[in-house]
Amino acid sequence: MSADTTAIPLPDVALMTGTTCESTTRRGPRSVNADAMATATDPTTGHTAFVVADGIGDHLLAARASRAAALVAARVGARRGARAGILAAQRELLQEFPQPEADTVLVVAVLPAADRPDGPCDIAWVGDCRAYRWNGRMLHLITTDHTLAEFFRARGNEPTPRMEHVVMTSVRTVLPADMGHAATGSAIGRLLLSTDGMHKSLDITAIKTILADSPTPGHAVETMVETAYANGGRDNATALVADRFLLG
Repeated sequence: MSADTTAIPLPDVALMTGTTCESTTRRGPRSVNADAMATATDPTTGHTAFVVADGIGDHLLAARASRAAALVAARVGARRGARAGILAAQRELLQEFPQPEADTVLVVAVLPAADRPDGPCDIAWVGDCRAYRWNGRMLHLITTDHTLAEFFRARGNEPTPRMEHVVMTSVRTVLPADMGHAATGSAIGRLLLSTDGMHKSLDITAIKTILADSPTPGHAVETMVETAYANGGRDNATALVADRFLLG
């Protein structure tokens, strides 16, 4: 298997916000890695946005779309909120990429400023990238996949395995009313953002165990991606873990 792995520590974010974060992405048996990650801290609001994106398709346009969308969603999300970040990413794709195949799904998580360490975390998403929060006792899956499989389950029908990989909406096509949105009661704890190449190869118990047992975000993301491939994962896999702690 050909694989590219990158770990991205963010020391400046830790100093400014009381948050430590690391991320890892690996290319599976595909032509390109169309996953992307981005982070931004807004100097006015003090909020920090984390984004994980998964380009739709195995081609360069998908990779370019996911990277562009992630960067814009992080920058605007930190200033104006998670939903605004996704809408800004949509405008970016429509303006910069006339090709309809330049598309992606993503999740945005915006943490409050350092002077509000226990404030809520603002989360928005389209598609099947996910956000989880581990509070030291319980693991909470915050997002709901926008897939054909979830559409069928919500109506009491059994989906086929293929439906798990068919997204119902994307950054390029989403209407504001169809965007996923949630807020956590507190931002304290361990936040995980991931693409489906990671979380669909791990069950909820495995994810909880890794988050609970890992001493650092870097150890958590590396262990999760390695375990996903050990379990037979065949997609690009990306994980981002951010720890929010009380300063002082």
